[in-house]
Amino acid sequence: MAERAPAGDMDIPDGERAALELLERGTMEVEGRLVDASNATLYCTLKGGGAQAACVYKPVAGERPLWDFPTGTLAGREVAAYAVSRAAGWNIVPPTVMRDGPFGPGMCQLWIELDPEVDLIALSRRSDHAGLREMAVFDAVVNNADRKIGHLLPVPDGHLYGCDHGVCFAEDYKLRTVLWQWRGKTLPRNSVEALRRLADDLAGGWLATELSRHLTRAEISATKIRVDKLLKHRVHPYPSEDWPAVPWPPV
Repeated sequence: MAERAPAGDMDIPDGERAALELLERGTMEVEGRLVDASNATLYCTLKGGGAQAACVYKPVAGERPLWDFPTGTLAGREVAAYAVSRAAGWNIVPPTVMRDGPFGPGMCQLWIELDPEVDLIALSRRSDHAGLREMAVFDAVVNNADRKIGHLLPVPDGHLYGCDHGVCFAEDYKLRTVLWQWRGKTLPRNSVEALRRLADDLAGGWLATELSRHLTRAEISATKIRVDKLLKHRVHPYPSEDWPAVPWPPV
């Protein structure tokens, strides 16, 4: 049986809840493969209850082994990233669930249609974009080791989503991103409020339960420590001296 999407005490808007139900229960049909992805990443359609949507399906069986992340855990990390994004109120990660698919269990995420007018390289360099700055804080929380320019998903209404969070939540500091323009800067008030919500939920709320389905105790503990440090110092982190600051290729 597929794992249910994050629920519990989480306040999910009706539209997003409907998307989660379709992602979880809809009939999936593979339409093609995203060939630029390093792991098996399939473009699919979902149908159910009179609704239809496109999604990205990443089966666990198609994950390429990595030296620094346990085999078969990337899909679950993507679901965990969605839970953190939703709990904080950032709405950065598109609706994401774990479910069975044509090639076995995997991550299923709502497909996001990009705004074709947005220059992603120019967007990644902005320091005045509130959504981009929230993403930088989110990446610090989940310890994102691969925030590339191509992982930015701006939509026509101005909202900014992000994708590809399979290499997050490592115990060791691995933050690698193209979003370093705020390093050392004081965190905005709304980011501090979001971090407080995360700290409360990680202390025993529904988020702690949800993360336990996909991460180890040590990884959850490390996430709590990162949140606590951000709340204590209230500044954007600096790059590590022992880890590449920017992913390669950066796009």
